Amino acid sequence: MLGHDDLLVWFQKLALAESARSLIEQIRLSGPSRRVGGGRSNVSGRYPSRKMGVTIQFESHRVELAGIYEMEHDDTVLEYFDQPPPIKLDYESTSGRRMGVLHTPDFFVIRQQEAGWEEWKTEEELNRLKAYNSNRYSGGEDGRWLCPPGAAYAERYGLYYRVRSSAEIDWVFQRNIQFLEDYLRAPQTISASSREIVIAYLSSSPGMTLDELLRMTEGRISPDDIFSLIAANTIPVDLHAAPLAEPRRVQLQAGPEVISKTTTNPARNPHTPVIR
Repeated sequence: MLGHDDLLVWFQKLALAESARSLIEQIRLSGPSRRVGGGRSNVSGRYPSRKMGVTIQFESHRVELAGIYEMEHDDTVLEYFDQPPPIKLDYESTSGRRMGVLHTPDFFVIRQQEAGWEEWKTEEELNRLKAYNSNRYSGGEDGRWLCPPGAAYAERYGLYYRVRSSAEIDWVFQRNIQFLEDYLRAPQTISASSREIVIAYLSSSPGMTLDELLRMTEGRISPDDIFSLIAANTIPVDLHAAPLAEPRRVQLQAGPEVISKTTTNPARNPHTPVIR
């Protein structure tokens, strides 16, 4: 989480008005405004956030939990808060009557260059809500969903209100983050020799697959050590490209540490690691 001085620097960088600063400070100190509960089609729960140092509530394991995973592992997200204090949405009903509705968004998110409220829903639910009253939820020209009254409220403070749909969730990334969750939460200590062996193999065979690396190191380095190195980004992998559970499809990348170890000896067998 941001320290007091870090928050002041962030306020200054975004040139936020005093009203926005006070609002954000209130959100950061207030805690969740409500407890979430599951339904017939949703499973609610709590996620122990390492980024925030607290448990974060989710009302839907299909959408909100996916949003939590995304924010937890997005370096541009500095802080995120579940169930922030309600905001008032003003819009017209289908009969043309003016309405003022208190609404609790799913999250308030502080990013490096912006901050605002985010509401996560399934695409099916958004379509139902749009059919009920398009003044509250509507589809934008770029295919993204909008909440005009939410956006109008946020604009008063120089912030954003964003509707997030299940249709934009990267499920390959979600699957990979969940696969690596234990390695990310409790990093293992990898011996220097094992690390050097892996780096040597990656240097000698650029572009190898995860399956090839697991077979090459079988009996010398455990798969748990390999996945720990992936979680630590010692073995760079595009987590959006292919599921780690399907190692033949996972292309390994050469990161700075690997590149620095690469030998230029053209006579060397490309499948023989050089241990230094």
